[in-house]
Amino acid sequence: MDDKKLLQVNNLAVEFRTEDGIVKAVDNSTFFLNKGETIGIVGESGSGKSVTSLSIMRLIPDPPGKITEGEIIFNSKEKGDIDLLKLSEKEMRSYRGNEIAMIFQEPMTSLNPVFTCGDQVSEAIMLHQHLTNQEATVKTLELFKEVELPRPEKMLDSYPHQLSGGQKQRVMIAMAMSCNPSILIADEPTTALDVTVQATILDLMRNLRDEYDMSIIFITHDLGVIAEIADRVIVMYQGKIVEQGKVYDIFSNPRHPYTKGLLACRPPLDKRLYVLPTVSDFMQVDAEGNLVEIKKTVDETINELIITKEQTAARHKKLFEREPILKIEGVKTYFPIRKGLFSRITSHVRAVDDVTFEVYPGETLGLVGESGCGKTTLGRTILRLIEPTAGEIIYKGKDLARLTPKELRNIRKDIQIIFQDPYSSLNPRLTIGAAIMEPMQVHKIYTSDVERKSKVIELLERVNMSAIHFNRYPHEFSGGQRQRICIARALAVNPSFIICDESVSALDVSVQAQVLNLLNELREEFGFTYIFISHDLSVVKFMSDRMIVMNNGKIEELGLADEIYANPGTEYTEHLIRAIPTGKLEVIEAVQAKRKTKQSAE
Repeated sequence: MDDKKLLQVNNLAVEFRTEDGIVKAVDNSTFFLNKGETIGIVGESGSGKSVTSLSIMRLIPDPPGKITEGEIIFNSKEKGDIDLLKLSEKEMRSYRGNEIAMIFQEPMTSLNPVFTCGDQVSEAIMLHQHLTNQEATVKTLELFKEVELPRPEKMLDSYPHQLSGGQKQRVMIAMAMSCNPSILIADEPTTALDVTVQATILDLMRNLRDEYDMSIIFITHDLGVIAEIADRVIVMYQGKIVEQGKVYDIFSNPRHPYTKGLLACRPPLDKRLYVLPTVSDFMQVDAEGNLVEIKKTVDETINELIITKEQTAARHKKLFEREPILKIEGVKTYFPIRKGLFSRITSHVRAVDDVTFEVYPGETLGLVGESGCGKTTLGRTILRLIEPTAGEIIYKGKDLARLTPKELRNIRKDIQIIFQDPYSSLNPRLTIGAAIMEPMQVHKIYTSDVERKSKVIELLERVNMSAIHFNRYPHEFSGGQRQRICIARALAVNPSFIICDESVSALDVSVQAQVLNLLNELREEFGFTYIFISHDLSVVKFMSDRMIVMNNGKIEELGLADEIYANPGTEYTEHLIRAIPTGKLEVIEAVQAKRKTKQSAE
């Protein structure tokens, strides 16, 4: 193998046995990784990117999975070129962690909740480096400082549930770095993190890569993130590599229609569109299963969908001349902090602190901010899922904060919520048909289950699902499909107001585009009013007429979404905007130029 190459994957094929037959998760994939290089593997869920990384680590569960052919040649520090697929499990164990480390997508499920973060990292160090407990603790503290964890001494004794998402991810990075590996595989390490936290994690990984001359395989569904960190890009679709090349070349001249679709479906920040482009705007699959390319560039597709400033102004004039449907006056939601033997209340967490705003019929009001800013608490307080400490919540002339439980139950069908995680908000024991029908039964909508079933099928078809899905269970669907089911359930009781709480944050960008387009279609069709909560300012800007920026329980800024983006009024809003990965060519050029300058200096 070439001296520069650290890893060479040749003709890799991975299969899984399922009830429907054999599925080819990875189909004849070939690529390489150079020393000190970062390659990005990008694609939707099911494209084979995570299975590829698990194959390199030899972590494919057998059964039901099996690596059927190919070779994975790794240039080991001690033994030179070896084929990882020919090693025994015992031999492979010596390479995992020591020479090839992995950061998994969800740090909460990767960290043991009953052990402190310090103990878990120390255990990995003692296992691989044969240090004493005391030596491992010293090394762990050094690593916690290196990954810039706040109060690293305290973090040694903290449990995973006491840390934020970004802090847990830093602990995982520290664990992965503990043995100074040659390759770090990062599988969706920033998915569902705030854009500001994501930016700091990307900075950290770049710095560690350069400091230790480490190679990174960075897996994500977001090409914007790839632009910030990768040297080369591999695009995967249905188990195959459909395109690969230097990051600038892929972004400036994407050749495969699937790559064009992934680039186009991210919400643009400098334009307002009717709908977001999706992968189907660039390619379709015919009846024989062949790929049919639609000959359009990304720019041509986006330019056909632009809304003019005059059209936006006309919509706003029509919206804001009506009476507000919701008035929030001085709402506060405080959570008590109890200490001592008798759990006396010593102080309060001011999650929502004296918030006032209005929402107009047919409007989408965006609510944006980092984790912990109070946006989700505010959404749940409006619905009285969390009781307000003070203030008024006037909906169609009624103060929801003063209603009795019975009065509130009657009004709940008018105000619905779509939660962040569609899997945990669906009962795994109920078919999706029963789950959508249940609120209709509670609120006595229609006189029989026959009528209700007919309505459920109509709703499923409206959210681009099918009648054949009625008797299936949540685990049988993808994340995007489950979110569509949750939207159908919210529509079942004919609401007029819907709160969308981070409802697309964990979805692939292509699926996210489809769900956002669907929400906008439904708003126009049924005249819904939305409060759209997200930590992603680009998504909020696409969806919203007006936007509220929240910080520490207070409203930092409120105004028209386009105006806030163009002229942010506070430093905090500027900070949020700067953290959004744009994928612009000038940004890629600057990142690559800085990297070359640093390499030349070394």
